Amino acid sequence: MPTALILGASRGIGHEIVRQLRRAATWKVFATARDDAALAALRNEGAEPLKLDVTKPESLAGLGWQLDDEKLDLAIYVAGVYGQGGQATSPPAMEDFDAVMHTNVLGAMQTIPLIAPLVEAAQGKFAFISSGMGSIGEVESSHGWVYRASKAALNMTVRSASLDYPKASFVALCPGWVRTDLGGPNAAISVEESVTGLLRVIAALEHKDSGSFRNYAGRELAW
Repeated sequence: MPTALILGASRGIGHEIVRQLRRAATWKVFATARDDAALAALRNEGAEPLKLDVTKPESLAGLGWQLDDEKLDLAIYVAGVYGQGGQATSPPAMEDFDAVMHTNVLGAMQTIPLIAPLVEAAQGKFAFISSGMGSIGEVESSHGWVYRASKAALNMTVRSASLDYPKASFVALCPGWVRTDLGGPNAAISVEESVTGLLRVIAALEHKDSGSFRNYAGRELAW
């Protein structure tokens, strides 16, 4: 049975990934969340819940022994926040900048050295939920510019890390504009549709594709 780790599975896309993997009944799934209620919900889905806050190094330090040298066929970094939005006509608040960058970028950078060796051990796949808003080549406005900057930085993190872990396949994924707490009720697609697409893209990913940036429909996106 293949093994997956979903980092940031308390709700939305992360929780739906857990649900779909467990529904397939072919995956052993570890899933992280920060609070006890979310951990209980993950346990009810059949996952093995792990308490984790990616913004706290001391919390990440405990993840290694919780996984106990598991070989991971799949790891997905979902944890992310949008922040206060804003645009280039006014500077961001330092607190907002720090919160977004710590979760979206530093959390991923602190997680990779810990988790990537476990993915390499299985010659598995390490996916990161990014956003089309992080594409420099396709940018159309400065709306949400702190979030945009964080996802562009995450993309660089994924691309560069793929070179240090050649036995794993890395990918940055845009889930689309999804009806979650982050995407809002007017978003274009459901979380079920997005996750179905994301898992299909991951399943089709070949090793030669490592370090790429794709959306939930499989289209390769401009950096």
